[in-house]
This record gives sequence, structure tokens and C-alpha cells, in this order.
Amino acid sequence: MMLAPGSTIGIVGGGQLGRMLAMAAARLGYRIAILEPQADCPAAQVANRQIVAAYDDPAALAELASISAVVTYEFENVPVEAAEALAVRVPVLPPPRALEVSQDRLIEKQFLNGIGIDTAPFLAVDSDAGLASALQAFGGNGVLKTRRMGYDGKGQRVFRNMESGSYAGVFEAMGSTPLILEGLISFAREISVIGARGADGEVVTYTPAENVHRDGILHTSTTPAAISATTVDMARAAAASILDALGYVGVIGVEFFVLDDGSLLVNEIAPRVHNSGHWTEAACVVSQFEQHIRAVAGLALGDTRRHSNCVMENLIGDDVARLPGLVAEPDVMVHLYGKAESRPGRKMGHFTRLTGRISHD
Repeated sequence: MMLAPGSTIGIVGGGQLGRMLAMAAARLGYRIAILEPQADCPAAQVANRQIVAAYDDPAALAELASISAVVTYEFENVPVEAAEALAVRVPVLPPPRALEVSQDRLIEKQFLNGIGIDTAPFLAVDSDAGLASALQAFGGNGVLKTRRMGYDGKGQRVFRNMESGSYAGVFEAMGSTPLILEGLISFAREISVIGARGADGEVVTYTPAENVHRDGILHTSTTPAAISATTVDMARAAAASILDALGYVGVIGVEFFVLDDGSLLVNEIAPRVHNSGHWTEAACVVSQFEQHIRAVAGLALGDTRRHSNCVMENLIGDDVARLPGLVAEPDVMVHLYGKAESRPGRKMGHFTRLTGRISHD
């Protein structure tokens, strides 16, 4: 069912992704209500209303449901129980199942392998002894991660040539929480695909972007990625399979490792609009943010073709001071997030530089 203009879309989470979703919704005539405990959050600056409360506050969830025609979310660590409680009262899109799968790295990889999508090898780790056993199985190399939470490189530890040795205290140092060891992969590059699925099952995908990370944080996304047409098709197909398997409605980000032979391994999925898709704001008629609003509002999905090649770069911490120079450049779109305090490692904004127009025959 299509939401009429003037309807309210609820968003759980008030960060920069919620901000950009709210801006896209306003262009289509929708109102936005935010549930976010931080009073002056980035999304609240452009939303119609904010409910200041914890994400799992029962009264706040009931209030959000009562004023919203549909509810979505802008980050994947929304409590599944909160999403399920909302879903009793109002449609929640993407479905809570997507949160359940993506919040636990072990469950996520088991899900992906279960639908025929390859990942790096992995083993659950629940103790120092379990880590020793897993590292031995992987030839002493692996990336140890917390199964839940953790982003931008947080909650991770890399092991190389550690087939034997003492691992006393590692499990405790990682928070004494369930962990996963992933085998180290030799890959040529990292890419991501932004895909969307409508309520009618239609799936669209954007051009894969090539991603470069610094200190575990996305630095740049370059479109198009330097990959073959065959690899592009495989990446698009994998994203479509994930969307269909989850009965998904909305935008998803799928990150891949590209191996030397052009084959792919999925690194992780994000059930939301994604940092590596910010370039669509400048290089496509319909951005990932508008695409998400279209999907959850029951509108037709938009054209995903880009009109330009481009490079998106995050502004981290004091990088925000580059604003005067960036806005003076031609073919650059800047988006700052309205965050009052600049801190090391904090995403303050991004910019996208168009690097050449392309034609469509």
C-alpha cells in the first residue's frame, strides 16, 4: 500500500543516516518522527518530531507506533525486541528478521552460507582454549571479532602466524563475550553493492563501489569499481539473493572481498542505507536515501543508473575544517552532519567529487 503524502514515517535512530533519510522523505512530501535518546541528534535538526527516549523504552515505542504509518531504522543495532514490539502495532521495514541476522556475525555467516553465498571461513570462539583451537584450524591466521556490536574496526583483533602459543586473557580482553574467528583472506580489493527491494518484490541495485578503509573506517568509495563485468553481475546477483531470502523491503548494503580471480566473498551485510552508498546522493537522480523512502512508503523504485563517475570521501574528525576549500571546488557535493563536536575517528560529514559524466545509449 502506498503512503499518502503527509503521512509520518518513524525512524529509530537519529544519526547522520536518519538525517539523510529525513531529508529525502521531506522531498517526497512525508513527515518524519525520530526515536533517539540524544536530544540534539543530527536527524532531529531536519525531522518534524523527536521522541527523546531509549530505543527500547516501551512508552516511547508505543508513541512512535501511534503516530507513524510505517517505521524503519537507520542502524543495525536496534534491539530486535523493540522492532518486534513495534511490528505488532505498525509495519516495520526492513523486517525485524533482517536485524536478527545482521546483529550476530555468526548467524549472519550461517545465513549467507545457507543461501549459497560464500564467506571467509569462520569458527565460533567462546574461550581462550577455543581461540587456540580455531587459530590452529586456520593455520595461525585470523581476525577475531565480537559477534555482536562493533563497527568501524572496533571489537577486532588480527592474528598472524599464531598457530601455537599462549592466548591467556584474550577472551577476557575482548569483553568475555561471544566471539567469531574469521580466516584471513588474500583479496584484490573491497567493494560494496547498495540494493533495494520493494514490497512487490522488485529488486534494483546500484553500481558496485570500490572501498578503501583507514584505521578500520571507510575512507573512500570510488564508482565504478575496477572489476570485470562478470564480477559486477555476481555482486548484483548476490545482493538480490539476500534481499529475496530475507523478504526485505528497503535498502541494504552488502560488502564483498574480491579475490584475485574475480570471485567474491561476502564480508558483511548492513540492513540500512550505507556509508559506501553516499555517492548516490551526487551521482544518481535517485539516491539510496530516496530509494529507501520509496521502498518503505510503497512507491515505485527509482532508476539506479549513475550519470557520473565519482569518488566519495568521509570527513573524519578535524577533516571538517576542509569545508571552505571543498565548497570552492567545481563538481563537489559536501554534506555535513550537524554534529556539534569534532572527535578523532568521528564521521563529521562526507563529500563526493564527480570525476566524469557518462552517457547512456
